[in-house]
Amino acid sequence: MSDGSLHESLRGVDWGVATADTLAAPPPHRLERGGHFRQWTDDIRQVVGVVPDTHRMVAGWPRLQPDGPGSWDRAALDRCDRALDAMLARGTRPGLTLVHQTLPPWLDDSGGWLARDTAEHFAAYAAELGRRFGDRVERWITSTDLASPTLADHVAGLYPPSRGIGRDGLRSVHHILLGNGLALQALRAAGASGRLGTTVTLVGGYAATDDPFDRLALERLESWTNRIFLDPMLLGTHMVTEDDVSPVEATGCVHPGDLETIATAQDVLGLSWHTPFRVTAPENLPRVLPARKCPGTLNEVNRLLAGLGFAIIPFDDVETTAYGWPILPEGLADAVAGLCDLYDELLPPLSVIDNGMGDLDLVDDTGHADGARRRSLLRARLTWLARLMDRGVDVCGYEYWSVLDNLEAKLRYTRLYAMAVPDHEPPPRPEMPSDWVHGGAFAPAVAAPGPSGLTLVRAPARR
Repeated sequence: MSDGSLHESLRGVDWGVATADTLAAPPPHRLERGGHFRQWTDDIRQVVGVVPDTHRMVAGWPRLQPDGPGSWDRAALDRCDRALDAMLARGTRPGLTLVHQTLPPWLDDSGGWLARDTAEHFAAYAAELGRRFGDRVERWITSTDLASPTLADHVAGLYPPSRGIGRDGLRSVHHILLGNGLALQALRAAGASGRLGTTVTLVGGYAATDDPFDRLALERLESWTNRIFLDPMLLGTHMVTEDDVSPVEATGCVHPGDLETIATAQDVLGLSWHTPFRVTAPENLPRVLPARKCPGTLNEVNRLLAGLGFAIIPFDDVETTAYGWPILPEGLADAVAGLCDLYDELLPPLSVIDNGMGDLDLVDDTGHADGARRRSLLRARLTWLARLMDRGVDVCGYEYWSVLDNLEAKLRYTRLYAMAVPDHEPPPRPEMPSDWVHGGAFAPAVAAPGPSGLTLVRAPARR
C-alpha cells in the first residue's frame, strides 16, 4: 500500500499525542515534552500527510482533591483552566484523562479500587470536571489503564510490590469498571461535550503451535487481559469460566444494577497497544522453549501465569529491539481483528493509543535515534490497520503516548518480558521483584482445572 492510499484510508482519523503530563501540576509546566512531542508529531506528518492537532493530558486527581471528597484545590483548578485555554489559543484540540493510575492519597489509604466507595468518589470528581471544563475538552478518557491499578496492583502486587491479595483483589476490577460507568453518566449529566470513553490495554498474540491446547492457552490470555474488562462493558456480564464461575462475581462485590451501570454506552474505546505475545499451554513449555533459549526472568513470569492456564514464550526468527521486543507490525491489526471477532457491532468507535514500546530503542549504527526506521515501522503498522478499516472497522483516532511517561515501570518491568530471542546481547535486565517471584499472587485460589490441568474459559458467542 502506497503512502497515498494509506492517507486516503486514514483520512477521517483524529491524529494526536497523549502524555501523562498533569494539567493541575504547579508551574513551571510544559505542555510539550520537548523534542519527543515534536518527534511523534513530525513522524505522523511524514507518514500520513497530516499534522496531529489533538493533545490529551491528565487532569491530576491527587492534585485537584488532595484533602478529601468535596475539597478542591482552587489553584490547581485554575491551572487546568489556563492550560486548556492555552492549547485552544494555539489551535490544539484538548483531550482530558481523568485518572492515570494514581489516586489521591486519602482514597489510596482507604483501599483504593478495592473499596466500592472509590467508584462514587470518582463519579463526583468527573462531574465537577465536566461542569468546569466540558465546553473546551473534545475527548474525555476516564482512565488510561484499567489493568495496572487493579490486576497489577491489588491482584498481583506489582504497583507497589507486596500489596497484591490474589483473587480476592478482583474486587478492584469490578469497582474500577463501576467507577467508569458512573463517571460517564456524570460527565453527560454535567453537559460535557466531545467523545466520552475509557482505555483498555489491548493484548493480542499468537498460539505457539498448532496444538489445540496452545489455542486454548491463547484464548485464556485474552480472557484475563481483554475480556475481563470488555465483557462487562460490552456484554453486561462478567467473564465466566467453563465451570460457570465468574472469578470477579465470586468475590461477592457485585450489587444489583451494577452491570447495567458498567455497560453505559461509550462514544469511543481507547486501545492501548504495546506488543504481541506468543502463547503456549504450560505443559508444552519443555517442547517449545528449549532451555538454552529460555530467559530466566520469563520462567519466573510463567510461574504466575501457569496458574491461569497459559504461558508466554519468545518469538523465534523475528527482528527485535535491543530489549528483545519483537518487531511485528501486523500485531496491532491482528489484535484489533480479534476484538472484532468477539464483539463485532457491540464495539464503539476505536481509538488506538500507540505506546511506542517497539520504537523505544531503535538506533542506527552510530548509536543515534534511527528516525527512518522508526517511521518505517509506524508506516507498516498503519498499513495493516488501514486494511482493517477498509473492511469496515471503525477506527476514529490514533494517538502516540509518549514513551517517556511511566519510564520507571517500563525500565523495571517491561524488559523482563523478553518476547523474542534477540540476535545480539541485550542490556542488563533489572532483578525480578522478590514479591512477584515468591508471592504467587494467584496461588491461593486457582480455579478447578480442566483437561490436561488447564483452566478453561468460556468465550462469548461469536457473531
